[in-house]
Amino acid sequence: MGMQYDHSYDDIIHLEHHKSKKHPPMSLYARSAQFAPFAALTGYEDSIKKTAKENNERMEAGEG
Repeated sequence: MGMQYDHSYDDIIHLEHHKSKKHPPMSLYARSAQFAPFAALTGYEDSIKKTAKENNERMEAGEG
């Protein structure tokens, strides 16, 4: 069994890409910012670093 060709988009597949008349194209920098990772939990990373530092200090002092 081979793959069947779907003709659903034959009417639009070769149309020119739409370009807005109202809005200028977005810069690559702005486009990439949309997909950049973000800190969902603000301050979480700092809290982890602080806890790790405190634990390391205790281990070095022989409290662990």
